[in-house]
Amino acid sequence: MVSVLIGTCNSVLATRNLHSVLATDMADTFQFEIVTPDRLVMKDVAEEMEIPGKDGYLGILPGHAPLITELGVGEITYRNANVTHRFAVAWGFAEVLPNKVTIMAETVERPAEIDVERAQKAKARAEQILKAATENTDYPRTLDSLKRAENRIDVAAKKD
Repeated sequence: MVSVLIGTCNSVLATRNLHSVLATDMADTFQFEIVTPDRLVMKDVAEEMEIPGKDGYLGILPGHAPLITELGVGEITYRNANVTHRFAVAWGFAEVLPNKVTIMAETVERPAEIDVERAQKAKARAEQILKAATENTDYPRTLDSLKRAENRIDVAAKKD
């Protein structure tokens, strides 16, 4: 019984050593691009990134498994040299590869680019439509407008 435990402990230690060797060989950063139909918004490197998938946020680190995901309305954050950067995003797709992330979005705004007054008016307009809703109210479109406005206000409040 003791020899089995010693063998197991040695196996665990060997596995931990292998993981630490592999981890030091992996890159500490990955490249990324954020684009819209109109422009290249950002091209940089990141230590980590969080993106709003349609069904929730995804955390991305260097060496991430490849995937393609649909984006929802939310906030993109990335960290580089211990500085966090933010963007408001609405709809699109992201391709994640082990060493590169490409985000193709309908709209992307840096906090400084967001017109907060306009976003507050859009939020108030959407809330008014919901309060006075009739059978002809386009709920999905109105809720989308409300979510986008709230996201833009939130991201603008977190200026880098």
